[in-house]
Amino acid sequence: MKMSNDKLDTPVQYLKGVGPKVAKLLSNMGVRTVEDLLYFFPREYEDRNRIVLINRIIAGSEVVLVRGEIEKIENKNARGRFSVLKVVLADHTGRINAVFFNQPYLAKMLRAGMKLYLSGKPEINLYDGGIQLQVREWDMDHGGKPEILPIYPLTEGLHQKYLRNLIRKALEERLALVEDRLSNQIKKRYNLTDLKPSIMTLHFPVDINAVEAARYRLVFDDFFIFQLGLLIKKNEIAEEKGIAFNIPEKALLEFIGALPYKLTGAQQRVLAEIKDDMSAVRPMNRLLMGDVGSGKTIIAALASLIAVQNGYQAAIMVPTEILANQHFEKLSGILSGFNVQLLTGSTQKKGKKQTIDKADIIIGTHALIEENVKFKKLGLAVIDEQHRFGVRQRAKLAQKGSPPDILFMTATPIPRSLALALYGDLDRSDLDEMPPGRKPVKTHYVPPSKRREAYEFMRKHVNEGRQVFIVYPLVEESEEMDLKAATVEAEKLQREVFPEFKVGLIHGRMKSDEKDKVMSGFKDGKIQLLVSTTVIEVGIDIPNATIMAVEHAERFGLSQLHQLRGRVGRGTDESFCLLMADAKTGEARARIKAMLDFNDGFKLAEVDLKLRGPGEFFGTRQSGLPEFRMADIVRDEKVLKLARGAAEEFIKEDYAAARDLWLGQRKKIESS
Repeated sequence: MKMSNDKLDTPVQYLKGVGPKVAKLLSNMGVRTVEDLLYFFPREYEDRNRIVLINRIIAGSEVVLVRGEIEKIENKNARGRFSVLKVVLADHTGRINAVFFNQPYLAKMLRAGMKLYLSGKPEINLYDGGIQLQVREWDMDHGGKPEILPIYPLTEGLHQKYLRNLIRKALEERLALVEDRLSNQIKKRYNLTDLKPSIMTLHFPVDINAVEAARYRLVFDDFFIFQLGLLIKKNEIAEEKGIAFNIPEKALLEFIGALPYKLTGAQQRVLAEIKDDMSAVRPMNRLLMGDVGSGKTIIAALASLIAVQNGYQAAIMVPTEILANQHFEKLSGILSGFNVQLLTGSTQKKGKKQTIDKADIIIGTHALIEENVKFKKLGLAVIDEQHRFGVRQRAKLAQKGSPPDILFMTATPIPRSLALALYGDLDRSDLDEMPPGRKPVKTHYVPPSKRREAYEFMRKHVNEGRQVFIVYPLVEESEEMDLKAATVEAEKLQREVFPEFKVGLIHGRMKSDEKDKVMSGFKDGKIQLLVSTTVIEVGIDIPNATIMAVEHAERFGLSQLHQLRGRVGRGTDESFCLLMADAKTGEARARIKAMLDFNDGFKLAEVDLKLRGPGEFFGTRQSGLPEFRMADIVRDEKVLKLARGAAEEFIKEDYAAARDLWLGQRKKIESS
């Protein structure tokens, strides 16, 4: 079949000189069409105007670029496939040894007298103490005017020179087909360069100083299109007809008055926002963020009360059975006048339909979104720890009503830049105030040399009648990672360290009834020390537990460590978090320091995002996280906010054009 070769969506394999084999390699890097190739930008540049003289090279410095003539070549074949090619390169100031690893074919290409550009990292040669250059990139010096060369990400089998030539040819032939969809008004307002010259500059800059302006244009485009989609989605939800609840002020006041404490100012503010949402005709679509212990469950109870008083059902979906059981116990107590039911994977299947029919409030896990689960009249869906659920799972619960109000909740504060990228279609509320009287948990770093002291500290607390969590990152021992395993360590702690106390064990692979039995034993005080994996990370409330010890703390993200720390400090006694770690890397030390310095989950979330990046912020790759061509959520937060503003203006000025632009871009994204 003959393919049209003059479109941006043409498969890249139909470009001259590519073919199926190279197309497969390009596909491994996400390049499938000609347009993908044009938008496959360099990771860095080699500026040949910035040559370093050989006599000024310092071992241990960053990557340097040198230019010189080959004086000598020596090819050594080491064990197996490993090979080393050594080249002595000289300029008018001196000479340096350059090494090429595992490129034996270069012995036939290079010869004495050739002039080269070499870039690499200068290091000390352990054999003779001299400086040698570990070569990353090389090219012939043909004596022309110095260039600025793009350095692209590569996969095995592709080389820089080939990719540069391929992209240069594609730009020459296809760049004219790229359509600049931003109006001159937007470009002028936000100081944006034209799209085509920006793409060319990013690939082959004439002046390195022009790269930043070109990058700004492409980053803006990434964010602008994505925010356009989020805002259009938000607009469409606002146009839907939902439930206009009557707000039962008397019932709410009676409920709040019966609580053993007063609502915080933040809780009162968020409740007012939710009341406004639920009384409106449009469906509520709100994200509630609150630090550990800030009182999100009471807000969920109040929202549920509004729905139930109007004759509707409320559903609260949580990620684990342990948390579902705990929510059920708590809400059954404070909402004793209503029929509160529990629905999890352990619930008997024959009882599911009956349970849903008669319940006012249903608390459950993923079981809530199974096909055979039918709600009688769902008016409110609360999704707790919402980032633990995928996009489709969250949508399934929303589809159980027609349509219900939705309240997303998380105890993992999400930095504003990430929230804007992920949840720009939601309204946002922050519980940024802790209940009065709650003492901050004292955090200490425990290196291996202090382990014995840490155990004695735990023993003292248990002897005084309090309890201890000890968390491990693995259930069973792993040959690949030198990490202490929960099952092995629980036995060791019981046998060798704390024989006088009862040590319990809980992890995600246990059956539900086994987990319930262990948690009941811990809650009743029959178990003094509970060894666990991160299954207890969210929502567990044991006021008598005053120590959280985290083994291999360097392996956890900051938000996860903060969640674990939040499992203690829930009673009146002073509580402690012991970070038991051998923090050898700079990043591990930075995480430990942040935990020692900050108790504020919102601040820790900002630090965590900068340390680990958005892709790993939640410990696993976040469902729905956008993959941008150029933009970086952390680095480009200011541009993200500007693009959001531009998208809002565009929608106000010409909604039809904005929607057409987004639909066109979405079609491209979905077909790629």
